[in-house]
Amino acid sequence: MTEQSKGGRIRGTGRRRKQPTKGRRAMTVAAWGAAVLVVVGGSGLGYVYFKLNGNLQGVDINAQLGTDRPDDVDNGSMDILVLGSDSRSGDNGAYGKDEGGARSDTAMIVHVYEGHKKASVVSVPRDTLVDRPACSDAKGTTVAGEKRAMFNTAYEVGGPACAVKTVESMSGIRMDHYIEVDFTGFKKLIDKLGGVRITTTERITDDKSHLDLAPGPHTLDGEQSLGLVRTRKSVGDGSDLGRIQLQQAFMKAFIDQVKDVGVFSDPKKLLDIADTATKAITPDSELDSVNELMDFAKGLSGLGAEDVQMITMPVEYDPADPNRVIPLEAQSRQVWQALKNDRPIPASATKDSATGKAAGLVK
Repeated sequence: MTEQSKGGRIRGTGRRRKQPTKGRRAMTVAAWGAAVLVVVGGSGLGYVYFKLNGNLQGVDINAQLGTDRPDDVDNGSMDILVLGSDSRSGDNGAYGKDEGGARSDTAMIVHVYEGHKKASVVSVPRDTLVDRPACSDAKGTTVAGEKRAMFNTAYEVGGPACAVKTVESMSGIRMDHYIEVDFTGFKKLIDKLGGVRITTTERITDDKSHLDLAPGPHTLDGEQSLGLVRTRKSVGDGSDLGRIQLQQAFMKAFIDQVKDVGVFSDPKKLLDIADTATKAITPDSELDSVNELMDFAKGLSGLGAEDVQMITMPVEYDPADPNRVIPLEAQSRQVWQALKNDRPIPASATKDSATGKAAGLVK
């Protein structure tokens, strides 16, 4: 068989669709770290592949989830779940107490449209109450489902596969790929890239995220960047929805920044970035080699910030608990149906949705 799935794989052959290799240098929205490998591929530094392959540790999502999943629709599009983990263990201990577990502090569903010229990103608030399905963790242990569970507990109780299954259950869309970004790795990657340029319109100060930015232009280092995407209590209305607005503004700035990184004339910087990027992420098992990750990133290398639509999943505050949100069912269906049909998300889908009050603080 040579039937092609929407994730770009050739079913039954183990081969992948050849992607353009010239004239484009940008990032993939799907993963902050994976994108930088586009640069590695253009450099021809084949001798570093063995080293970089050793950095990649994949998660076999397909084996853990089995066949009870949405159909793999073959329409040329691609869907990726990107999680930022808030594990407090190891080097991440500086950001809070290690309580023996981890949660998905940041969750983005990235839909890349047919032709890979446009993308939509749907951020899922971590405090969203959902019906979490039963799933199996990495050890094969069955984790019971739960009604009105916080979205980010899926990762906590069952790891990546449970997070993917929860997203697929609520959206009805099969995730082609999964990429997890680590706190410390993210910070190091920003430093290797030379920082990210943003402009703040108001002062942002947050003791918990170690952030203090006066109004005006800034080039954020890794520590400041991490602080910005984790800032919550001290901006806007202090909600997770406001933090998502900061994350989305930062992502757009980062996309444009990577386009301008001058690494082709500096092989050492190139290798340092690639080494840091591959250590910063945990991909699914279909992206856990440099060649696979390269093919994936090159397929998205034509995307710029202006090509990416970013929204937050339509939600409202839970009447029973104002500290939690629940999906707006009709509007959420519009979002998922648009992505299933490989169509732009209509403006009506976000009408009447609860929003944070951090929009416009960063540009």
